[in-house]
Amino acid sequence: MPKQKMEPEVVLKVSNVKKTIKNKEIIKGISFEVYAGEIFGFLGPNGSGKTTTIRMLVDLIRPSEGSISICGYDVHKNHNEALQYVGCIVENPELYSYLTGWENLEHFARMLPDVDERRIQEVVEIVGMDQRIQDKVRTYSLGMRQRLGIAQALLGRPKLLILDEPTNGLDPQGIKEMREFIRKLAEGGLSLFVSSHLLGEIQQMCDRVAIISRGQVIQVGEVEDLISKAGNKIVWTVAPGDQAETLMKASSLVQAIEGSGIAPRLTDPDIRQIVTQMKDEQVPELSRLLMEAGIRLYAVEIKNPTLEDLFLSLTEGERIE
Repeated sequence: MPKQKMEPEVVLKVSNVKKTIKNKEIIKGISFEVYAGEIFGFLGPNGSGKTTTIRMLVDLIRPSEGSISICGYDVHKNHNEALQYVGCIVENPELYSYLTGWENLEHFARMLPDVDERRIQEVVEIVGMDQRIQDKVRTYSLGMRQRLGIAQALLGRPKLLILDEPTNGLDPQGIKEMREFIRKLAEGGLSLFVSSHLLGEIQQMCDRVAIISRGQVIQVGEVEDLISKAGNKIVWTVAPGDQAETLMKASSLVQAIEGSGIAPRLTDPDIRQIVTQMKDEQVPELSRLLMEAGIRLYAVEIKNPTLEDLFLSLTEGERIE
């Protein structure tokens, strides 16, 4: 008999959540799930309801309708039971700069049950701060402060870690290190809910994403599956441009022409770049038709879709937070 595929463990479940503030519906019935050991990206333009959603996840504000559960516990009805499984950093972690990293962790450990010195040492090792944990926090780089904040969030042994803009303000090396660190946490079985405006980072970091716009989740799925829906773009550098564009519009090989303009770094105004949507395997056939029509072909570039392409197409170019 074939093996049955096991259903993934659901750590966070958001079910038809709505939020009305001053008679205005901010969140309009959103639903998604976060599974054990995955990195889940949460993307939304400015004013989309992303921050409101994050606040509802940790019961800072309550939904007008719907439910949120963490590890099977309703966040509102069973507040303490649900939030014992959550670690959260919204924006910059709250740290005491005049204390050492270790002293900061000791301070927060006193507020949690069953967190002793051994657990503090464990989280220090998890975030890789063994060498600097006895230094004053004021001497830490931004990346180190972020790591100490994550160590603080891990003290209570959460199953879900919510990170709002974890790479905000970091340099490229710091972003790379944070991305690798987050991936390592997920490999250890932790679920991570990551909100970020860096779409390229989300694409590299996350297993699945939800895209929210105007208070509605408009797409949820695995990153690669969602990106594939955006479709490849083929960029043609050709001359004469007008003649090439006329031929492309008349050809059944081209699904759509997305744009046309003067080719950069080329001085001849007759040379144009034309962006088309079409199947990769039909590029040779269109190339042949163009050349048979006397059109000069300077370059053909297949641009694979990105999460940014998908995001902009779904949100109609709204600015992301």
